[in-house]
Amino acid sequence: MKKLLASLCAIAALAGIASSPVYAQPAPKIVIVDMAKLLDGHFKTEEQNAKLKGDEAKANEELEKINKEGQTLVEQLRKMEEDGKNPALSTDAKEKLQGEMRAKIEEIQKKQNEVQSFRGNTQRSLQQRIQNFRKLMFEEISVTVTDVAKKKGATLVFDKSGPSLIGINPVVYSDPAYDITEEVQKEINKARPAGSAAPAAAPAAAPAAAKPAAAPAAASDAKVTFPGSK
Repeated sequence: MKKLLASLCAIAALAGIASSPVYAQPAPKIVIVDMAKLLDGHFKTEEQNAKLKGDEAKANEELEKINKEGQTLVEQLRKMEEDGKNPALSTDAKEKLQGEMRAKIEEIQKKQNEVQSFRGNTQRSLQQRIQNFRKLMFEEISVTVTDVAKKKGATLVFDKSGPSLIGINPVVYSDPAYDITEEVQKEINKARPAGSAAPAAAPAAAPAAAKPAAAPAAASDAKVTFPGSK
């Protein structure tokens, strides 16, 4: 009987230890960050946007050159059509002219294909550059976010910048005291090159996060047909 009581006491003691606060899971500490704002305000994003803007200008120049070449071909075709209306032309001359006109039409079609190819290749190239840049930047920013969060003793970090799968922001409400975006921004700016201008205040909605720089208008909006072509 004494042995049974001793065993029950031992079990009770162990149960008491297991339920003590020493073994309790610590409460999570959550912080909030706006990854879109950090991407928009990053000095490397500014540099990337400047490069893409330069490439946009070059793409516009190249497209303008191709369009002018196409317009020249169309004008040449029009001239042939007018020449073909001359009643003084012999049958042989008309047949020769018609052959030249067919060849000119083929040239115009090739130039149209060149515009299409240029537009598609340029747009794909720029979109791939943007995607690669975003991927690398979010990885880099995440490292700084993690460092700041750890210094504050946080166990969870939520991003409030984008919508969830149902189209709403996953963070419905957060106390500004738990937002570490500005602290992360300060850490990022420590690596800003000397002499580089400080970024302007980012808009609250941070619309540029989805695309750090727009694809060139020449690449996305170029018309395939040339002005005046039939």
